[in-house]
Formats: sequence, structure tokens, C-alpha cells
Amino acid sequence: MKYSKLAIALCLLAALPARGGDYARYYQNLPIALTEPQAPVIQEYSVSLADFGGVGDGVTLNTDAFAKAVKALVKQGGGHLVVPAGIWLTGPIVLKSGIDLHLEKNAMILMSPDRALFAKDGKKAVPCISASKCKDVSISGEGIIDGNGEWWRAVKRSKVSDVEWKDYHRMGGTDADGGSLWYPYDLTRFPNLVEGYKEQEKLRNHLIRLTDCERVRICGVTIQNSPRFHLVPQRCSQVAIVGVTVRCPWNAQNGDGIDLMQSSDVLVADCTVDVGDDGICFKAGAGAAALKDGPVARVLVRGNTVFHAHGGFVIGSEFSGGVTDVAVLDNTFSGTDTGLRFKSAPGRGGKTSRLYIDNVIMSDIRDQAIVFETGYVNVHVGEKGSMEQTGEFIPEFSDITISNVICRDTRIGIAVNSTPEMVHDISLRSCTIFCSESCSELSEGIKLDMEEVRLMGY
Repeated sequence: MKYSKLAIALCLLAALPARGGDYARYYQNLPIALTEPQAPVIQEYSVSLADFGGVGDGVTLNTDAFAKAVKALVKQGGGHLVVPAGIWLTGPIVLKSGIDLHLEKNAMILMSPDRALFAKDGKKAVPCISASKCKDVSISGEGIIDGNGEWWRAVKRSKVSDVEWKDYHRMGGTDADGGSLWYPYDLTRFPNLVEGYKEQEKLRNHLIRLTDCERVRICGVTIQNSPRFHLVPQRCSQVAIVGVTVRCPWNAQNGDGIDLMQSSDVLVADCTVDVGDDGICFKAGAGAAALKDGPVARVLVRGNTVFHAHGGFVIGSEFSGGVTDVAVLDNTFSGTDTGLRFKSAPGRGGKTSRLYIDNVIMSDIRDQAIVFETGYVNVHVGEKGSMEQTGEFIPEFSDITISNVICRDTRIGIAVNSTPEMVHDISLRSCTIFCSESCSELSEGIKLDMEEVRLMGY
């Protein structure tokens, strides 16, 4: 069942970046001491998905083939699971320690539109691709991982054209709120997972979710069209996300790109993000339960480009575990709703420390280039939200240095909707921001330490 010798050689050459671990070029001239993450250790052994009965015809379901291939690699002590060119329809894929999921050029892993494959006891849906409590996990190559998210996501009428609205209704579905929302409930071809469209909405899953893993690398692949968030490392350490493209429709509900959750020693570099919600986002849990899992810590975000997103670089809304020792360098945001976005609320907040953001190029920012919001209300689609009334876990955005920002065409330059207790010790250096409406909108008492900052308008 082993690959041919020639195929093995070609696959290993293609997969070398997944084991190279040479990230030193990203760690030059840093404003804070950070150490590059350790690379996963994957042994030189490869199998093809086709060897386990997989068929890449876009019709055959390959869930069992993936499971058998992973099991065989575990038995051998790990190695590379090679996905050849083709469309490989599948249900959930569960990775294990020591495995590299490698997608060759023109290979697509397509998640089945049959949502029942991902449902578990009608209470939750498992991630499309997952690994838990594993070491040395890799996803690499030049292929595409597609979540088939249109079969899961609710759609707002105000965010789609007449043509798109008709296309969704061809799938069946249910209109709600006077026709302002469409839910993939009562679809023509697939049964409902639970009773009620709002209950089914809560089952939407992530495309790739890695929890409690060590030495992780995601490189080269395109990750697209997730039912919810696209790439979610949670409580992971030693993580490198390099050269990845993340994309979905601009109006995809909760379509976050890369969400780091309470992870440490992380590199996010040379990625392209174009999504329906936050682009590159840090989260650290809400309330007391988040404290035991610790902060987002020791992270380098460098050389990325974010096109559409609610925010290019985002912290929040929940970060009770804290965010510390972060460098965000040499990034470009073009067409995002906001540029640098810091959002939270009482009950969800934590503290930031030693954050350095430098050399950010922004253009066509719809709302604010830089925004702090500590009354953020997290509202699920179709629901009405309210801010938590609590005196605990108050947000504290502090010890943040932002320098060398150039922004052309934003509606508002800098906005702070908060109090001096929640937003303080924010330094801005050598920034030029051209605004179409307002240069700054600051709540009473807010003071920003600004030096050589030009806020300009028409």
C-alpha cells in the first residue's frame, strides 16, 4: 500500500517546508524578544489516500479512506498522507500525532454538504478537520480545503444581490424575520439536524480546529468557505501558519479567517486573508473559565495581507486570559471594515501587555483605521444582544505601541469608545492617516500618547 518510489520522492520534496522549521528570516529586527516555533517532526514515510480506497471524483465519499490512512500512519509511527489531484468529498477528518496531511497541486478536500456526517448527538457538530492533544501535526501543500459553508450559514438579505438570494432559495431553506434572513433549514436535498432553525444555527462548525496540540505547522494550502471560523488553534503551542490563503464570501456570517485562541509561541506569516468576519484575530476566553488556559502569548504576525474582513488585526471580543508579548509587523490591509480593531466588554475582558504594531499599510478602510471598543455586544445572527452587566473581567487595553502606520481613505482615523480605566498607555508614533469624515472620535477622558502623528482629511 506504499506509494511508488518516484511519487514518494516528489511528495517529500514538496513537503519539505512542513518539516524545515527555518523561520529565522521572520525573527529579524523584532521590537521584543520572541523565539521561533519548533517545527513538527514527521518521519519520511508516505502513503496515498488512493491506496485506502479513496476516489477523487467529487462524488465518492472518502471519510473511511481518510480514517484508514490515518490509522495506518499511526501504526507506522507517523508520516505523510498525500492527497493527489482530484476532488475528495469527505466527512470529518481526525488527524493524529506525527502526521502531515499533504495536498498536491490541484487537490481539493471538499466537505460533504450532508451535515449529518458532522453532527454529534444533535448537540454539536464536530470540526471538519481536527486534532486534539497531539504532537507534530502538519497540513501542507498547494491544494484547497473547502468547507462547503453555504450549506450551514444563515444569510442576511441586505448583504446579497437578487441573483444570490434566488440561488440560496433554490436550495430550499427557511425565511425568517420578515424575509430579512435565510436559514439552511428545510433544505430540499438534506434533512434538518434538530428541530428549529435557530437551534440548528448553533451547530455550525469550524473548518480546521486544533486543540491542545504542540508543534503544529500549516503551510501553503488554501482554506476556504468554512461553515464558521476557518483556522482555529486553541490552547496550542509552537505553531507556524505560513503562506496560507484563507478566503470566503465577504458576507459569510462568522467567517473569521485565522483565530488564535489562548495559544503561545506562534508565527503567522506571509498569509493572504479575504473573509466575511475578522481577519487575524486573538481570543483568550471569557470570564473565570478562561484563566486556567492562560493568555495568547509570544506571537509574531508578519508580512500578511488582509483584503476584506471586519478587522485586519483584531483582539477580542473575549480575552479574559490576556494577550501578551506580541509583534505585528509589516502587514497590509486593503478593503477591510476596520484596520486595527480592539473590542471587548465587561465580563469578557482581560489585559494586554507588551504589544508592538509597526509598519502597517492600509487602504480603503470602510470605518476606522484604529478602533478601541469596550462596550462590544456579541450578537448571534437573528438574535438581539445586550452587554453583560458585571463588575468582573473588565477590559484593559494597555501597553500598546503602534508605529509607522500609513492609511489612505478611511472614514474615521482613530476611535476610542471607552473609559480611561479600560484604554490607557497607548502610544502612536510616526503615523499618517487620511480620513474622509473624522480624524478622531475619543470618549471623554481618553488620552493617547502621540508623536509625529498626522491625521488628515479633505
